[in-house]
Amino acid sequence: VLSGNRNFEGRVHALTRANYLASPPLVVAYALAGTVDIDFDKEPIGTGKDGKSVYFKDIWPSTEEVAEAVESSVLPNMFKSTYEAITKGNPMWNQLSVPSSTMYSWDPKSTYIHEPPYFKNMTMEPPGAHGVKDAYCLLNFGDSITTDHISPAGSIHKDSPAAKFLLDRGVERKDFNSYGSRRGNDEVMARGTFANIRLVNKLLNGEVGPKTIHVPTGEKLYVFDAAMRYKDAGHDTIVLAGAEYGSGSSRDWAAKGPMLLGVKAVIAKSFERIHRSNLVGMGIIPLCFKSGEDADTLGLTGHERYTIDLPRKIDEIRPGQDVTVTTDNGKSFTCTVRFDTEVELAYFNNGGILPYVIRNLIRQ
Repeated sequence: VLSGNRNFEGRVHALTRANYLASPPLVVAYALAGTVDIDFDKEPIGTGKDGKSVYFKDIWPSTEEVAEAVESSVLPNMFKSTYEAITKGNPMWNQLSVPSSTMYSWDPKSTYIHEPPYFKNMTMEPPGAHGVKDAYCLLNFGDSITTDHISPAGSIHKDSPAAKFLLDRGVERKDFNSYGSRRGNDEVMARGTFANIRLVNKLLNGEVGPKTIHVPTGEKLYVFDAAMRYKDAGHDTIVLAGAEYGSGSSRDWAAKGPMLLGVKAVIAKSFERIHRSNLVGMGIIPLCFKSGEDADTLGLTGHERYTIDLPRKIDEIRPGQDVTVTTDNGKSFTCTVRFDTEVELAYFNNGGILPYVIRNLIRQ
């Protein structure tokens, strides 16, 4: 039970399956009671020194008591002293060595900040629209896959690809820190994509964890390792999903990570609003199954290869139009492409929002 605004599975602790959000006083009350299975109106939360039962209503502060506590504890000088010196920094900050160059000097040895690859090999001419041909399914999900499943912010598991990457660069396990703290390093974050230990991937037939099946060989690999196998062989990948794909925090790495893994499209029953927009921003095609259909009803296992028939010219694509998806075993179904505006089509034509912005800035 916590009062923070994040209750993803495994967020508080890797082994915590469920978290309940409550107000700070309720968190304290549940802690005193030692259980959430309690009726505060009828059951005591403990026993007083006098041996009598203590109920929730006995300790809940009145409005006057709360106001008195705020008045005596939250003082104007606390804010004045902080903000008076906020632009002066502190001795440790002021003693940092600052390069004089106007360009950022990337440190190739840093495991926290790394030059991102988004603009490498970028040309002034947009790459244009594209479909997907003979892509393998990297993951096959059910409903309610959150952005924390896609790009966890918590601890880095000792056996994960990200852990191996850090160990190979001399980072001791005690210094791994978290994915959230290393979000400035794309090499760590790409390895952390789909690295949630609670991931449920239908390709694994009930096994829970951050692995998948490399379809051509049948090998079970970490998702990152499988994605690199596909990439190295020149194969695109897609993700199958159920309803509410990308729910939860509007985490940018939940779109950037899959793009770096080579995911070209996500076919889902429905998307969380912001995550769908983020996928478009990273050049990933969001597709929705038609109402009443999903991977299961269509008999899709994730072992097929997928071709998405999207026009090559951007002016031949309309927001929300239907497209045909075919598989190498003869299945064919219709999806709605979730480019919802003309601006999103422009992003797609440019390979994502970042190249779109850079090209426009250069032209100005």
